[in-house]
Amino acid sequence: MAQLLVAFVACVLLVNALAGENGFLDTIRARQQYQDMAVAVVRLERENASLREHARRLREDPRTIEGIARRDLGLIRPGEILFIVKDVDPPVPVD
Repeated sequence: MAQLLVAFVACVLLVNALAGENGFLDTIRARQQYQDMAVAVVRLERENASLREHARRLREDPRTIEGIARRDLGLIRPGEILFIVKDVDPPVPVD
């Protein structure tokens, strides 16, 4: 009878160690979440560095500023010729 009780307690402890709170399965899930978050942090750090560099160019680089002025505001330099190209609908065939 004592052996059966010891075996039962061992089984309960084993199940608790695997599936209980802070058990093996929770530890695996926590490690996976940690790895996912670490990857997200690296991605966000790269994105932040890229945004900082873009902001620096917007403040300091005349070519970047000119490019945005040309693109967003439609500005041109003196002496340049502006061509406006419009799409034309194809002719409708007459039966």
